[in-house]
Amino acid sequence: MIVTARQLVKNSGEKRPREADLRRAVSSAYYAMFHCLCTAAADLLIGGKAAKRSDAAWRHVYRALNHGSAKNACNNQEVIKKFPDPFLDFAKEFTESQKRRHDADYDPEARFQKSDVEEFIDTAETAIRNFKQEDTADRRAFVVWLLLSDRRG
Repeated sequence: MIVTARQLVKNSGEKRPREADLRRAVSSAYYAMFHCLCTAAADLLIGGKAAKRSDAAWRHVYRALNHGSAKNACNNQEVIKKFPDPFLDFAKEFTESQKRRHDADYDPEARFQKSDVEEFIDTAETAIRNFKQEDTADRRAFVVWLLLSDRRG
């Protein structure tokens, strides 16, 4: 999805990409982050492609992540600050990216500059790369935090 976002922003002989392409690129950058989390959750809880696993269970976990509850969990600084820095960065970018996606998809008056969208894509890509490089146990704990509601208090 990052590749798609970059292609949408690419200058196709014009000075400025179409607004619709910039909006779609913003949305694609967010969805790259979201699907990174979905894949991580399914792989870390059920098993990757090489694992002996139930594909139905893998798809069930993959589809379990909710946009709103993931954003709320990422905004819960009491818990998020306990994770290593790359997770803090991911959580911050995830919530900001989700806000930008909402603007791109639902606000007809929102306007995006090519340079800003390129920066959004770069930041999302860096957050994804750093997330994937973190320790398996920490990534598992992070996706479990995002998937399961906190029942304390």
